[in-house]
Amino acid sequence: MDIDPECNYCPQCKGEYRAEIQSCADCGLALVSGVLLLARQEERVSRPDEIDPAEPVVVVRKGPILQMKALQATLRAQGLPSVVAREAGGACGCRGPEVLLQVREEDLAEVMAALEREYRQSTGLADHDTRFAGAVCDGGEAEAVCPACGCRFPPGSSECPDCGLCFA
Repeated sequence: MDIDPECNYCPQCKGEYRAEIQSCADCGLALVSGVLLLARQEERVSRPDEIDPAEPVVVVRKGPILQMKALQATLRAQGLPSVVAREAGGACGCRGPEVLLQVREEDLAEVMAALEREYRQSTGLADHDTRFAGAVCDGGEAEAVCPACGCRFPPGSSECPDCGLCFA
């Protein structure tokens, strides 16, 4: 992918936008400038793809080995190296051994952003409409109308019977 320093880019779908646009139309994420992406590319070229055992690392997650390996693959796809290691003195559980996902200290902010994007995408939160999160329903009215979907229902209910919007 050729990066134009005059443009902005989506960190998830890699869509290219004009400099004045600040968020991705598809993903809704804040865009990253081409200048910053070029700087990150140069930084990645200058550091190895593997983590040296002597490098300081931080633990970002602990969990079953299969989940940690999946997260490691997600990070690898974004050019972020990680290590899956067994916790000292850790015992094997019925789901298999719990392991630690570790990354370089200097990669921590980028790793956490990548894991957040992956979580939002895999849970569907990236597509979740939060416009009505603070909505309230007037219980004093004869009939309540859900501000999210327009469903009419008897007042006193703590959530919309149609869309499930919670008013409590």
